[in-house]
Amino acid sequence: MADRLTPEQRSWNMSRIRGKNTKPELLVRRLLHAKGYRYRLHGKAGKSRLPGSPDLVFAGRRKVIFINGCFWHFHDCRVGQHAPKANAAFWEAKRTRTRTRDADQRQQLTAAGWEVLTVWECELKDGSALEAHLVEFLGARQADALQTGAGQTHSGQTRSRQTHRRQATPAGS
Repeated sequence: MADRLTPEQRSWNMSRIRGKNTKPELLVRRLLHAKGYRYRLHGKAGKSRLPGSPDLVFAGRRKVIFINGCFWHFHDCRVGQHAPKANAAFWEAKRTRTRTRDADQRQQLTAAGWEVLTVWECELKDGSALEAHLVEFLGARQADALQTGAGQTHSGQTRSRQTHRRQATPAGS
């Protein structure tokens, strides 16, 4: 089947496809940030980059999260199993390369001591299940374990929000 779009239209459409800051990625980032988790973006762990540039890096926990689109990474769901009929040989080769690359990157990260989680686009439909899955993978926030209570110091004393003013001493006293 011939492409119904002009080369310029197809080019414009393809230029809108992003690998970073996608809607699924932003949704997961907002969810985790609201839960109090902090992370680095796009494979940055200190001064080095991790294999595959994971979307979210939790360096202190040695955990990474990939947020994959079902179509582009060929997930086992309905969307991921759909292969375009036009140029079938190209799409089959792309499917094979993508799966091989993803598996290699996962293996490299695991060998380097990182735990890897892949969140699929189709999993975003059930927010509560996704949240539970992410919290289970990441474990308790460190702030939860160390929290001493709002407005208290580590010794348990309450902090005063009032500022103490110096009282002026009379001159010559």
